[in-house]
Amino acid sequence: METAPSLSEIQEARARLDGIARVTPVYGSETLSKLAGRDLCLKAENLQRTGSFKVRGAVSKISTLSKSERRAGVVAASAGNHGQAVAWAARQAGIKATIFMPQDAPMAKVEPTKNYGATAELRGANFEEALAAAQAYVESTGATFVHPYEDERVIAGQGTIGLEIAEQVPDVETVVIPVGGGGLASGISLALRALKPGIRIVGVQAGLEGFTLADGIAVKSVGERTGRILEDNLDDMISVTDEEICSAVVLLLERSKLVVEGAGAVGVAALLSGKAGGEGRALALLSGGNIDPTMLISVMRHGLTLAGRFLVIRTRLQDRPGELIKLLKSVAQERANVVSVEHHREGMDVPVTESEVELTVAMRDEHHCSVMLESLRSLGYQVERIR
Repeated sequence: METAPSLSEIQEARARLDGIARVTPVYGSETLSKLAGRDLCLKAENLQRTGSFKVRGAVSKISTLSKSERRAGVVAASAGNHGQAVAWAARQAGIKATIFMPQDAPMAKVEPTKNYGATAELRGANFEEALAAAQAYVESTGATFVHPYEDERVIAGQGTIGLEIAEQVPDVETVVIPVGGGGLASGISLALRALKPGIRIVGVQAGLEGFTLADGIAVKSVGERTGRILEDNLDDMISVTDEEICSAVVLLLERSKLVVEGAGAVGVAALLSGKAGGEGRALALLSGGNIDPTMLISVMRHGLTLAGRFLVIRTRLQDRPGELIKLLKSVAQERANVVSVEHHREGMDVPVTESEVELTVAMRDEHHCSVMLESLRSLGYQVERIR
């Protein structure tokens, strides 16, 4: 049976990463701590080389390859972050790399992979199909496969984060870790169990299968090897919704000034929702920051809407001059800023003497939204809140 890396093997991986992978900082957050109802800190692997923790495992594996394995070149399958990391590590080692990704992988992950010198192959609708294509390529070419999580040296590389957490936050009582294939949580939990046996370790998965904001952990199940490690070392495995992830991404950007992808925000989402459990000081691992800019715009708008910072309303006006300006003046009197106006006359179930107006309005908070709706209704407008 395949074994899990020992503490000494994780420490050896740390020596291989010395001067290559960054020792990422831990930040406190007064705002997030208040919202979570406990002291909360953030381990910022989104600031790691290539934008995620994955470079640790990639370098740990590639630095130990034999000459024949190096000559054959390396192959990886990835939702994005592992591919970037393998591409970067291979370039540093002077090795050819071919990376297989799902067809709809974010361009924020595809383009950097190419820029690091790798060949990017977009295959399949999801990670599992990309993985199958990569394995078929390995069988036909003899290239060296670098698995994203079912590999002892990859797991040991990810485990170096656990060594840093134990040193940087010695009083932490709960550590919350994103879980996709399980390599990250396996490595960290092995290190922490050896150094701090009584610590609470929680894994977090995305609640949706298939397309989810947390694309970096959108795998169908953890691996066989990692599954055994997690069963032995995790105190709990929970899931969070895309709505909770979205809110966490927005809060991290606005209040902590940290750009974090969906998968990287699941730990914060779990702590803010109260799902992580435990007491005392908690640490959320921000596993990556490679979010596509267009996705970030959508997430920000949706997250601000959830927080009552954007209000979308629909109402009807008499179709005559001056009615729209009267409505907009009423909105302005409540100190709200109109972001967009959509005016519908055709194709709607609206009387010929009326028109329908949809407004998107920037607000202060949910209370401000309530005041706005009450004010408009008191003026006789039949207002429907869309979101």
